[in-house]
Amino acid sequence: MRRLLACFSLCASLALAQSYKIAVIGLVHSHVWGHLGRMASNQPAELVGIAEPNAELVAEAKKLAPNARYFSDYRQMLEQAKPDIVWAFVENNRHLEIVQACAPRKIHVMFEKPLAASHKEALAIEQLARKHGIQVMTNYQMAWWPTQYAAYQLAKSGELGKVWRLHGIVGHGGPGSTGVRNKYFFEWLTDPVKNGGGALVDFGCYNALWALWYLGRPATVYAQVNRLQPERFPKVEDNATLVLTYPEGVALLEGSWDLPRSFQDLEVFGRQGSLYVTRERVEVRKGKDATQAQVQPLPPERAEPIAYMVHCLRNNQPLEGMVSLPMNVQVLEILDAAKESIKTGRAVRLPAR
Repeated sequence: MRRLLACFSLCASLALAQSYKIAVIGLVHSHVWGHLGRMASNQPAELVGIAEPNAELVAEAKKLAPNARYFSDYRQMLEQAKPDIVWAFVENNRHLEIVQACAPRKIHVMFEKPLAASHKEALAIEQLARKHGIQVMTNYQMAWWPTQYAAYQLAKSGELGKVWRLHGIVGHGGPGSTGVRNKYFFEWLTDPVKNGGGALVDFGCYNALWALWYLGRPATVYAQVNRLQPERFPKVEDNATLVLTYPEGVALLEGSWDLPRSFQDLEVFGRQGSLYVTRERVEVRKGKDATQAQVQPLPPERAEPIAYMVHCLRNNQPLEGMVSLPMNVQVLEILDAAKESIKTGRAVRLPAR
């Protein structure tokens, strides 16, 4: 009986979610290919349009969403399809443009990380969102990993003592450039204007987000970069190291396109213990002892980006945590301070609030 009631409850929830319509703007960000097939199932929101002028990318999208309605002009799509939510997979320096089009229409917006190409643009997005009463989500894949929340709860419980030090490492061997789905992504990701930087922006945003989540806004930001593959990435850095200082703490953060394998690992240190966090596990270390923490699945409404957006809209709740607008504005503040530090060779002190 309980299973039957649970099934009825789930079906009712999904039916309610169908009242929300979602559209896609742009296909140049390669993360779209990991989401489009599921979006084509119209769960948990109805896919009402995909806007992209590039015929090659549209052909790729039709392999995953053959029944979707396609547009070459996203503004025409907004007027005709009238989505409640837009998920934009465009260049970082076009994020403000998308919000300028969507906010007056009361359309909520989702972006792939980071929120924008600069702090100035992030602040403008935040102002538009507040003015027009829309939600703006910055999507990070790690925001839907149960291990992230298990680790965070352990750290906040006092299990490690006071958390004072983070070490984050995010990266891989660099973005690919072959094939239709990669070549347009590579073109803008390695452009200092369209992306906002290179590896510093691509992976530094993950690290800055961790620092804000665990330690809050830093006092100073110091950054150093390398160009280890100038023939492959002639316009941007491919390795970046950030040091964020706090009155009683520090975050040592690495983002790289030069690693021998993929990393998205975080170490969290207190005086009594530490955590090693990956997508798959949370290891608790105390002295010489290491144990695996219990990791519980996330509830369905917190397990993937569209479901969470729909949940917050349905319940008139703000987006919280790693995907929230205020925290991601601060991510860009840290990245802009890092860029200034790289130019001057000195640590940059953030202005007092």
